Amino acid sequence: MNFKEEKEKRITEIEEVLHTYLPEEKGYAKTVISAMNYSVLAGGKRLRPMLMKETYELFGGKSKIIEPFMAAQEMIHTYSLVHDDLPAMDNDEYRRGRKTTHVVYGECMAILAGDALLNLAFETAAKAFAMEPENVNIGKAFAVLAGKSGIYGMIGGQTADIEAEDMQDKVTREQLIYIHEHKTAALIQSSMMIGAILAGASTEQITKMEKTAYNVGIAFQIQDDILDITSSLEVLGKATGSDAKNHKTTYVTLEGVEKSKADVAALSQEAISLLDSFQGQFQNDFLEALLQELITRKN
Repeated sequence: MNFKEEKEKRITEIEEVLHTYLPEEKGYAKTVISAMNYSVLAGGKRLRPMLMKETYELFGGKSKIIEPFMAAQEMIHTYSLVHDDLPAMDNDEYRRGRKTTHVVYGECMAILAGDALLNLAFETAAKAFAMEPENVNIGKAFAVLAGKSGIYGMIGGQTADIEAEDMQDKVTREQLIYIHEHKTAALIQSSMMIGAILAGASTEQITKMEKTAYNVGIAFQIQDDILDITSSLEVLGKATGSDAKNHKTTYVTLEGVEKSKADVAALSQEAISLLDSFQGQFQNDFLEALLQELITRKN
């Protein structure tokens, strides 16, 4: 398997799905729609919809019911980035290698674009009910999508992250793990759980996938913290050093670079081991390779 080629193929497929569900730029709302589409189509890893689709296929899923959830998840992720980049938050000017939404469209329109993407995400996921009216797993997946992106998920993590900025060197490791678990890991958990749920996986399998995704999410965020001080704008696609600029305590500032790298490797290996436990009954070599790539990613 040529992993790079297979990954690019999947990204192209995800882009096609996104285009299907994005609104047409017309009417009096054209500007905000343009800002929404600019934000979603700015590129990126498409990691969350990719993990969702691969997990769905891991458990034998074959229908298109997964597609509105893939699009919805990427909309939720993108809206969080649009708001995260705002002057009131991280005040970043670059995202995915180009100007952030508020720089191009203005702060007010960026706020509205983020709000609109969140609403559109649930409109999009709701289309699944009409596709398979008898599928009881759609409601379960919808609940996970909402829960993991709300106050007990991503929003809760973002809240704790903002409040931690004022604490500076008083932030504990426990608080930081809470932030990483909810701000970053929650959407990865959501993606992999939804994939499993819609494919008809058992409760035990879904729980194990949630733990796998937890490890992946924590490792992903620690690696992000590492890259913020070791990478560059050209490689990363966004400004580096923003954590230090915003006086944010990160995993690296608490544990150091080398310990952080070791923890990324350990968490990722445990995630892969959990995934390997499905071997024999289920197998997805690409999904395992994708998780492996997160250990050594450079952007």
